[in-house]
Amino acid sequence: MEGFEVHGIDISHHQSYINWDTVANQPIDFAFIKATEGETFCDSLFSYNWSEMNRVEIKRGAYHFFHPNISIEKQAKNFIDQVVLQEGDLPPVLDVEIFEGISENQLLHNIQEWLNIIETHYNIKPIIYTNHKSYKKYIAGNFDEYPIWIARYSTSDPTLTFGNSWIFWQYGNRGTVNGIE
Repeated sequence: MEGFEVHGIDISHHQSYINWDTVANQPIDFAFIKATEGETFCDSLFSYNWSEMNRVEIKRGAYHFFHPNISIEKQAKNFIDQVVLQEGDLPPVLDVEIFEGISENQLLHNIQEWLNIIETHYNIKPIIYTNHKSYKKYIAGNFDEYPIWIARYSTSDPTLTFGNSWIFWQYGNRGTVNGIE
C-alpha cells in the first residue's frame, strides 16, 4: 500500500513452505504467523517459519486463533507451549474472528482472560486482531488499552472509534510475494 513505509505479511501453513531467503530480499519488514488455534492445534509449519524468520532477520510475531466457547486456560497454554519470544519479537496476538453463539458478556470475559494469562506470562500487552465490523461491535470501548491489528480490505485506512488508532492495518487478503506460493 503506497503511503506507508512499513509492510508485513500474515502467513500460516496455507502458504506451504516459504523460501525465506527470497522473502527477505523484498520490502517485507515483518511477518505474523499463525502459531496455534483452540486448545490443541499447532500450525504444522509454525516451527519452520518461526526459526526461518529469525534466521533471515525478518521481525516476527505469532498469533492464536481464538475459539471463545472452549477452555481459555488450555488455549493460552497451547500458545505458551509453542511460542518462545526473543528480544525484538512482536507481541503475541489474539485473533478474534468467530463468536460461536456465546453471549457478548461471556465473549468479552473470555477474551480478557486469555489476554491476562498471556500478558502475565510474556510480560507484554498482547495485540488484538479482528475485522472492522467486529472491532466496532465487541472490541471498541472494552479493550481500548490493547494494541489493535485491524483487518479492513480497502484502499483507505480504517478509522477506529473513541479516538483509538490501530498499530497494524491488514488492507488485503490476496497478494503476491516472491518465495511464497
